Amino acid sequence: MNSKLTMVLRILLGLILLIFGANKFLDFMPHMEMPEPAGNLMGAMMASGYMLKLVGASEVVVGLLLLVKKWVPFALIVLAPISVNMIFFHLFLAPAGIGPAAIVTIINGILIYDNWSKLKILF
Repeated sequence: MNSKLTMVLRILLGLILLIFGANKFLDFMPHMEMPEPAGNLMGAMMASGYMLKLVGASEVVVGLLLLVKKWVPFALIVLAPISVNMIFFHLFLAPAGIGPAAIVTIINGILIYDNWSKLKILF
């Protein structure tokens, strides 16, 4: 794959994760309206006291690793279940917001494909 395109996608994905992950701690973005089941799940994750922060911390760490180009294959594998969960959350609970989740998942898939030579040993 074109190395410039890969770099742009890696940086874009890193920024998306860094911003949305940091928002889970700093709450600087407006809250989107969600259907009741989605709101209930988000409320439960907030009420747990740790779950939303764990997701946010994971996004921030993966985003930083992608931005500094450190352990990129590892970061992409850590992100895989997070991105699948983003898709399922929106698919089943809040379909209107599936666009950004799809972008994250697609970019993650492209970058995993681009790094497959380093990852195939895991499979």
